[in-house]
Amino acid sequence: MELKFDQHTGLIPAIIQDSMTRTVLMLGYMNQAAFDQTKENGLVTFYSRSKQRLWTKGEESGNYLEVVSIENDCDNDSLLIKAKPKGPTCHTGADTCWNEQNEVGVHFLNHLETIIQNRKENPSDESYTSSLFKKGVNKIAQKVGEEAVELVIEAKDDNDELFLGEGADLLFHYLILLQQKGFTLQDIIDVLMERHSPI
Repeated sequence: MELKFDQHTGLIPAIIQDSMTRTVLMLGYMNQAAFDQTKENGLVTFYSRSKQRLWTKGEESGNYLEVVSIENDCDNDSLLIKAKPKGPTCHTGADTCWNEQNEVGVHFLNHLETIIQNRKENPSDESYTSSLFKKGVNKIAQKVGEEAVELVIEAKDDNDELFLGEGADLLFHYLILLQQKGFTLQDIIDVLMERHSPI
C-alpha cells in the first residue's frame, strides 16, 4: 500500500468505520509508525498530536478498535479503516465522536449474508447451513416453505416470542435460498425500490 503522508507533519488522516453498521466512528491521524503498529497488532493505533506519541485507541478505557480492513483512497492520502469497536468510541462515552448511536439494526443482515456466503463457498461438515447447500435448491426451497407455514400458524396465536422466532427462521432460510440462486438481499431491495412510487 503506497501512502502519501503529509510532507510537513508526516501524518495521514484515518477515518474509522464500524465494519458491520458502516457508521463512521471517529477521525484520527497516523504516522508511518502508527500505521505499521496498527497492521501488526490488529488494533487501531494513532499518532496523538497532543501527547506527541503513538496512542492505541482504548489503551486506557479498554474500548479498543479491532481492525477488519484497511483501504487507502484514490489519492493515497487518507485511510478508511473498518473496525469492530469494543465499547463506545468517543472519550465522552458516546458511540461515535459525533454523538451518534451506533446501532446494528438491519445492517446485521449484511453480516449474516456474508456468513451464509462463506458457508456456501467454504463448506463445513459441522455447519447446518453448509448441509442445506449440499442438499441443493429443492431442499432449501422446501425449508423456506415449511418456515412460511409455521409463521402463518404462529400469526394466528398470541405468542409473540414464537411468532418472532418463526419470522427469524423464515428470513434466515430465505437468505440461504437467495445465495443458492445467486442473489442477495440487495437484489430484492432493488426490486422493491423499482416498484416504489413516491406519494
